[in-house]
Amino acid sequence: MNRILIKNAKIVNEGVIFEGDLLIENDIIVEISETISAKSADCKIIDAEGNYLMPGAIDDQVHFREPGLTHKGDIESESKAAIAGGITSYIEQPNTIPNAVTQEILEQKYELAAQKSYANYSFMMGATNDNLEEVLKTNPKNVAGIKIFLGSSTGNMLVDNEATLEKIFSNTSMLIAVHCEDETTIKNNLEKYKEEFGEDIPVTVHHLIRSEEACYISSSKAVALAKKTGARLHVFHLSTAKEMDLFTNKIPLEDKKITAEVCIHHLWFTNDDYATKGNLIKWNPAVKTANDRKVLWEALLDGRIDVIATDHAPHTLEEKSKSYMNAPSGGPLVQHAVVAMFEAFHQGKISVEKIVEKMCHNPAKIFKIEKRGFIKVGYYADLVIVNSGLPWSVKKENIIAKCGWSPFEGFTFKSRITHTFVNGQLVYTAFKVKDIRAGKRLLFER
Repeated sequence: MNRILIKNAKIVNEGVIFEGDLLIENDIIVEISETISAKSADCKIIDAEGNYLMPGAIDDQVHFREPGLTHKGDIESESKAAIAGGITSYIEQPNTIPNAVTQEILEQKYELAAQKSYANYSFMMGATNDNLEEVLKTNPKNVAGIKIFLGSSTGNMLVDNEATLEKIFSNTSMLIAVHCEDETTIKNNLEKYKEEFGEDIPVTVHHLIRSEEACYISSSKAVALAKKTGARLHVFHLSTAKEMDLFTNKIPLEDKKITAEVCIHHLWFTNDDYATKGNLIKWNPAVKTANDRKVLWEALLDGRIDVIATDHAPHTLEEKSKSYMNAPSGGPLVQHAVVAMFEAFHQGKISVEKIVEKMCHNPAKIFKIEKRGFIKVGYYADLVIVNSGLPWSVKKENIIAKCGWSPFEGFTFKSRITHTFVNGQLVYTAFKVKDIRAGKRLLFER
């Protein structure tokens, strides 16, 4: 039997921090108490030394690039980066190659993850303009949800047929997650800047091409359609102040039919950073203004935004070094997301309890993930120890993502992940990922 006793921890769970011990047997938390004694000689003891013990973060939006784009990243490399960053479960998106738009292709991704993933995993089923029949076959018990791109994506995944959209929204009881940017608005904006700059458009206008208007037109349509049909809608990676008017904090999360997510990069960077970071912070939706960032923080803290995620989407440095028009959007974030939020804690922007709510509890609630996201007896032992006073700098040699770079390169974080447990197994410590593929397929209480 695998027995691990974690002692002297500041345990963070459901809005409370309390000092205590926690006992793991096999993959389950079996006891939480002020003091626990080792009950057998084979019990491994880990002294948390007064550091924070939190549930493993659940990242509801990643792109791990397998199959088809594995020169950028793969399930093994990116799940290693995730556990190094305190993310023990992830939900991966369908815009791999081939796109996960049939049940057969979707299941092939699960088979890959069963062999390769270091963290717990689920994969979204992708919608297109013409695969409604396949979408409706999706099993709600073992698939996270349905993903719809309302802005451009890889392959045939832009869903712009309004009749199709309404059919999907009306006919599935599963959570529908959406990427919201209006394609017509973006194309018109791009033409305007091509007239001004030719093919040499600077990245500093990325947020004006993929504009506030493009985001709001699309997200407001999605919210209106969800209200009309009663669909369960989750809006990914919100980036503008204007969109915050679409969401409410007036009802408990459990009763919300429409929920919202913000990503690390939209909470951290602004358009002023394009001058120094260039294409390294080129994301879709774009990083926008300081005021947008300010209002996103306000909405996160007051409950209009429910989840913090990464939209981890690695590309090679060679790809990112191309001109603005030819450089892809996206970047690696899973390894640095939790410590980035602890940086905000040090700055007085957010409490540790609120970080845990938005990165652990709420993703588990929104997706109805079985026995994860909380520190509770009977739950899986997905756990992370964070030392909030152990600075470290992001350097090429400690970046685990396959692409080998980070938008945080050169930055010194005040906090560090010291231990990560996945299903009761210590899989990461002392800046090293152990060769233990402890990840399991996420299941859902639906």
